[in-house]
Amino acid sequence: MFRRADELLRPALEYDAVCWHSADPATGLVTSVLSDDLSLAGFEDAVRLEVWSDDVATFPAIRLSGVRAETLSRATRGRPADSARFRELIGPAGFGDELRAVFDAHGGMWGCAAFMRAADRGPYLAQQRDLADLAARHLGNALRACHLPPAPGGDGWDGGPAVVLLGPANRPLALSGPAEELLGRLADPSRTSLGVPTAFAVAAEQARRAARGVAVPQSKIRVQDGDGRWYVLHGSALKGGSEGEVTVVASPATPADAMPLYLSAYGLTAREQEVALLLVRGCDTRDVSRLLAMRPYTVQDHLKSVFAKAGVASRRELVARIMLTGGTA
Repeated sequence: MFRRADELLRPALEYDAVCWHSADPATGLVTSVLSDDLSLAGFEDAVRLEVWSDDVATFPAIRLSGVRAETLSRATRGRPADSARFRELIGPAGFGDELRAVFDAHGGMWGCAAFMRAADRGPYLAQQRDLADLAARHLGNALRACHLPPAPGGDGWDGGPAVVLLGPANRPLALSGPAEELLGRLADPSRTSLGVPTAFAVAAEQARRAARGVAVPQSKIRVQDGDGRWYVLHGSALKGGSEGEVTVVASPATPADAMPLYLSAYGLTAREQEVALLLVRGCDTRDVSRLLAMRPYTVQDHLKSVFAKAGVASRRELVARIMLTGGTA
């Protein structure tokens, strides 16, 4: 999907390179990278800057701003060198401006992208930023639809928690038995210098921030494999070990972790998600009506919408669809 979007957007936005990312829908933290244009030999520096730098026009800042796209030239009022990202990565690579877009839909950030253009092209135009903003909404909906629950059964990884010990540059120093298989399942589409999937490096940097007493969005990151199954990554800085060493523990997502993601992937509104979660917990229509202060006929309307969007005909089918997906959801 990203490559097809590249074919459509490159002539209109006039960029020379792009990095596409998937993201944890709940936190917006980047979990993978795809780029056919750029060398990712120093990708650990990009991860470090993304997590640690209080820069302008970051993905979280764009997401909170109420728009879906922003350019570095506009955010810095024509002074891109004010950005640490520009000084350390974008400028030295020969680019003069960067346009970032976040792919939000139904309360989740499903991905994002950074579009770079050569310095001799000048800054992005306002209409190009507006086009990127419009395209980001459609890409968010398309990515959301890619995260539906997998079919029950399959060969999902269920080998229990996997542990990876990472050094200061986020390269693996030691692995538990199950970790090698999971690293393969969550590998980035593009090869990077990290030696582990991007999600593991981001989890490690988040743990280092927390160990320094710096606030982080959440202590866990959710990431989906190619079969549609979710995993939860927890990073923890080691005490008494070598400086900068971090362990990342990855486990199959529990129902509590995965259910909100699957419900959002179906395109349910916030109210519909509340109704669906109560149904999954065993509530009947009267319970839902009382707990959410709704009239019974309003609950029924929400139920019809939930079943239609999830492609089921009953609560039992809904529970089976989002909880019995290979034993990992």
